[in-house]
Amino acid sequence: MLFLVDFVADPAAGLPKELESGQQQSHLPEPWAAVRHQCGMSDLDQNCPGPGRRKRSSRILDKGENRRNSEENGNNPRKNDKQRNGGSTLHVLQYLEDLYGDQWTSFTVLLIHSGGYSQRLPSASALGKVFMALPFGDPIYQMLELKLAMYIDFPCHMKPGILVTCSDDIELYSTGATETIVLDKPGFTALAHPSDLAVGTTHGVFVLDPASFSGTGGLEYASCQRFLHKPDMRTMRQSGAVCVRGHCSPGNHSGRGHCSPGNHHRGSGAASEFVYTDSVFYMDHHTAKRLLMFYKQVGVLCCEIDAYGDFLQALGPGATPDYTKNTSNVSKEDSGLVEVRQQLYSLLRRTALNVIVLNNSQFYHIGTTQEYLFHFTAENKLRFELDLLPVAFSIFPDTAKTSDQSSVIQSILEPGCVIGPGSVIEYSRIGPEVSVGKNSIVSGSYINFSVDIPSDCFLSSVAVKIKDQVEYVTMAFGVGDDLKKSVNVLSDIQSLQFFGASLAECLGLWGLEASDQLFSSRNTGLGLWTVRIFPVCSTPSESVRLSLQMLHSVQHISPFKLSGFRLLSVEEMLAYKDVEDMLRFRKQIYDEICLQRQKEKSDCRMNCT
Repeated sequence: MLFLVDFVADPAAGLPKELESGQQQSHLPEPWAAVRHQCGMSDLDQNCPGPGRRKRSSRILDKGENRRNSEENGNNPRKNDKQRNGGSTLHVLQYLEDLYGDQWTSFTVLLIHSGGYSQRLPSASALGKVFMALPFGDPIYQMLELKLAMYIDFPCHMKPGILVTCSDDIELYSTGATETIVLDKPGFTALAHPSDLAVGTTHGVFVLDPASFSGTGGLEYASCQRFLHKPDMRTMRQSGAVCVRGHCSPGNHSGRGHCSPGNHHRGSGAASEFVYTDSVFYMDHHTAKRLLMFYKQVGVLCCEIDAYGDFLQALGPGATPDYTKNTSNVSKEDSGLVEVRQQLYSLLRRTALNVIVLNNSQFYHIGTTQEYLFHFTAENKLRFELDLLPVAFSIFPDTAKTSDQSSVIQSILEPGCVIGPGSVIEYSRIGPEVSVGKNSIVSGSYINFSVDIPSDCFLSSVAVKIKDQVEYVTMAFGVGDDLKKSVNVLSDIQSLQFFGASLAECLGLWGLEASDQLFSSRNTGLGLWTVRIFPVCSTPSESVRLSLQMLHSVQHISPFKLSGFRLLSVEEMLAYKDVEDMLRFRKQIYDEICLQRQKEKSDCRMNCT
């Protein structure tokens, strides 16, 4: 657990000098302080600082030290909790009360869920999506910094309470000069964004009271009848959630919407259907205390609950308990889920759900490999609005070949390497004889040998520590592979796809026998997440080489025997991950980039004189 005041940053990703010297860094906005928890990030500040207020010095505390003695004595009642973002929200509330007593109810809290296992974007699995690098800034910004900047004005217009958000989305909006987002109502208050109906099927959708707002202007306060979690088209229409652009009657409103691959909007003059989808929500402390009391009464959560689906669906005058038995959108149904949902419904029913409608807003989701590549490399609104760069804080010689449709983030590229269009390189060293194909992701990797990395390839290296020995493993997949999919029996693994081929066929090429022992966990199912196929190596570059040979074997249907190697699954990589070594690698890249910058400035001064 980290507790930081005024700024939070990965030293290796951009702020080592300031952190080492103890100087303050203006890279982050001031109003938030931060507490990072296992599955979430909570940011605290009781007061919004005035223009002349002096910044506090940063503090870093180790929560492990605070609780180690009690946990060693067996006094950790939450050890066996199942988390997800609903459970981690409750756990953070418990932690705040344990740390501050009744004082926590006077805090303004920003809770950012750091992304769980990040199975749809596994390059963020080891360190969390909240620390995902963004292709702008010098040094580069991380998602956490952008989140704090986006919400910089909120504390000044917010009563003490909890603001909950995810770490893989970006909300951009414009309002009138006199329009302000104010979070001061009892119950829950959520931001709403106009989105295509297809987007609504994968997000939360508000059924708004048409008499409570007009659909004009940049910002309106509306009341919500009920909240739908990932509804189908039929449910959205039957519930009255669908609005129409270009019409002025109540319930038919105009606005901009969600922007993601395959969901582009027609011209503003054309009438088209849309819904209002969710992003950030606030709850007052009275409501948070009720949830905390529920958490204490439950004791240990036996199932995973969702902060959006399981909290918000209980709200509003139109809410019914029907959703508590609907598990179609649950990735893994645990015993007790329906009962816990029913308890939450009874607790939260009749609680108000207020909605702040942001008609001129865009909601961007960057939680999958496809979304990540699209938003960082294609010509789109997010790239324009944030001025995302094709090369951000990197060593990029003139003789390295790339295009404006690729993205290089805090990496070192040597002369002669080639980066294909639509690809992202982050925190990596790419040698002179390396060619990266189109639409690929290379993360945290050291590649110092001659190789052609195929198109549509995902490559991410992880340092692991096993028996006090630091070693390296590189996960390699196709960017479209489904790491969340699993089967229950070995005979069904042919339905799992690895880089365009059946996993069963791949195992044959690699000389591996399909067995229960080949998978690291039966509890999470048999899938790409749990299959032990990635070799453990003594050096980062060798781990990349072997993983690429696996892909080459699949591409060309040629044998490549893995039977002589010690193999890990992605699940095990995260269990054994050595974060310090991974950050050390990033810091080496950072230091080398800084030295190169200093040399270039020195050479420039000498040439000018």
